[in-house]
Amino acid sequence: MKVLRDRIIKEGAHLGNGILKVDSFMNHQIDSQLMREIGKEFARRFSDLAATRILTAETSGIAPAVSAGMEMNLPVVFARKHQPITMAADPFREKSVSPTHGNDVELIVSSEYLTISDRIIIIDDFLATARTLHALVKLVRHSGATLVAVGAVIEKVYAGGRSSLLDLNVPIEALVSIERVEGDKLIFNEPAAV
Repeated sequence: MKVLRDRIIKEGAHLGNGILKVDSFMNHQIDSQLMREIGKEFARRFSDLAATRILTAETSGIAPAVSAGMEMNLPVVFARKHQPITMAADPFREKSVSPTHGNDVELIVSSEYLTISDRIIIIDDFLATARTLHALVKLVRHSGATLVAVGAVIEKVYAGGRSSLLDLNVPIEALVSIERVEGDKLIFNEPAAV
């Protein structure tokens, strides 16, 4: 996705230890027009899967998931990090390690919004080590729903997460893939997606 790749080149920054800062358009400030394009691209790639819901993780996955949900006319469920008093009893829970915070995070989804009859697309901001994605997959499995695809806005190929997801036997799509980092330069997989 050229527009996303160009934006990463212009505004993204590698902070070391595999951390990519894209706060100016995705992880702190959100460029709504770019998110619209991201949603359209996910919809194009996943339109034939007969999905019933999109699942993501709080907080950075919400914007791209909602954009895709709007384009696909699907509800979006986000796994919360803290259980509110309004959540139904006995929610689904799974732990993950936050790559940016370096600590365990509990992901929680109400059983009201993830059901055995659902066909789920998981969308998140990054595919790196895939720890968060694995936790989301486990939430889908706990619910009895069917996973139909996994999507990430940006894949850090050098972190190796994709290989740990291959046994899911579902489409795994990244809108931009960064092969490696050389100094401060990001090396993208070629050719750039349209």
